[in-house]
Amino acid sequence: MPIPRLIKYLDVQGVKYTKIEHSPAYTAAEIAAVAHVPGKELAKTVMVKIDGTISMVVLPSSHHIGLEALRHELKARKVQLATEGEFKDLFPECELGAMPPFGNLWDVPVYVASLLREDREIVFNAGTHRQLIRLAYADFERLVKPKVLEFARIHA
Repeated sequence: MPIPRLIKYLDVQGVKYTKIEHSPAYTAAEIAAVAHVPGKELAKTVMVKIDGTISMVVLPSSHHIGLEALRHELKARKVQLATEGEFKDLFPECELGAMPPFGNLWDVPVYVASLLREDREIVFNAGTHRQLIRLAYADFERLVKPKVLEFARIHA
């Protein structure tokens, strides 16, 4: 079952969403394949440290983070991937690596790739490696209020 905190938040906000069950999958490519979701609609959440602050970066699973582009966009001194040990305790009700891109529920800043705005809907992990949520991108942006930036790079 998707994590209760997320479901309660979406229900209280009156957001229409769909739950998608799938066999266990751990990488974005596996999830897209088993759930039959196009890679550009599957939003992956990647944890980074921006000048020492743990933050969420959300981008299409078909892309990767341009760390230098993100650093430049934020005018930060240093941007690097966070280790699991640095963020695992921030999301106690989530399976490691399956955090939904709702950093606002945990007081974690969220930065989203502008490419996600190109599709009407996004799909993302719901706190487990077996469930996804599909909802309108506009609802995601309205609720999370992420900073939208240009940092996603296509996989080579």
